[in-house]
Amino acid sequence: MTTVARPYHHGNLREALLRAGEQALESGGAQTLSLRELARDVGVSHAAPRRHFADKQALLDALAQNGFEQLGAILATAVADAGPDFDARLLSLGRAYIAYATAHPALVELMFASKHQAGAPAELTEAGERAFAPALGAVAEGQAAGAIVAGDPHRVAIVAFAALQGLVALANNGMLGDDPLDDLIEDAVRRLLLGLRPRA
Repeated sequence: MTTVARPYHHGNLREALLRAGEQALESGGAQTLSLRELARDVGVSHAAPRRHFADKQALLDALAQNGFEQLGAILATAVADAGPDFDARLLSLGRAYIAYATAHPALVELMFASKHQAGAPAELTEAGERAFAPALGAVAEGQAAGAIVAGDPHRVAIVAFAALQGLVALANNGMLGDDPLDDLIEDAVRRLLLGLRPRA
C-alpha cells in the first residue's frame, strides 16, 4: 500500500477550511466536524489546519463569525435595495433573512449558539451585532418617519425577528406543508406592520 504525502501548504487554507467546514456542518452537524477530516477534504496534512485554528472550537467560532459577516452583507443589501419605505424594507429584510436561514440551517444554529456561549470571542459577538445593524437601523429610521411605533428600537426589532425566526423554524422542520414560504413571509410582515403602526 502506497501512502500519498499531503502538502502542508495551501494557497488559501483558511478560506478552504471554512468552506469545507460549512459543508460538513450542514451535512453532519457540529458534533461530526473534525479538523483532521477537513484537512483530508482540502488535500493538506492533518497538522496544517492548526496554523489557522488551534482546535475544533476555534474553527466553529470562525464559521459562526463568517456566517454573521455573510448575513450582515445580505441584510445591508436588502435594506439598500428596498429604498426608503419602511414597509418595503421590512419585507425585503424578512425575505433575505429567511432565505439565508433556510439555506444554511446548521450554520445559523451554530451562529446563535456561539454568539451567546460563555467566553465567546469578542470578534464573534461584534460580528453578530454588526450583522443585524442594518435591520436595527431600518427600524430606527421607520420610527423617525412615523411609520411604526416609538420605543426602544432594539425591542421592536426583537419582536419582528421572533416572528421571522418562527417561520424559519417551521420551514426547517418541514412543518409548512404546501404553503409557499414567500406567501407566508408576506403574510407575517403584513401582520407585523399592522401591529407596529402608531396608534392615535
